[in-house]
Amino acid sequence: MAGTSYLILAFITGMGLGVFFSLNLWSSVRRMTDEQTPWYFIYGSFILRMLVVVLGFYLVMAGRWERLVAAFLGFVLVREIMVRRLGRKPKVS
Repeated sequence: MAGTSYLILAFITGMGLGVFFSLNLWSSVRRMTDEQTPWYFIYGSFILRMLVVVLGFYLVMAGRWERLVAAFLGFVLVREIMVRRLGRKPKVS
């Protein structure tokens, strides 16, 4: 039973990492036009997102591949949900 609870916790943590990644990416893309040097902003945001997500996966994994898979599934699920909710809106003619 303890193994299952770790997998559920890893899944929930992966979902949290997915929310962080998706919202940060969405915010970065929206703010890109306001920056004088947007490439520095985009690269810095990318590095920050990747550091947090990779470190989060590493800590959640704790040497167990099953936890990594559970966290990754949570990450992908939230990413898909966020893309559908925050994605491009249809233009009204």
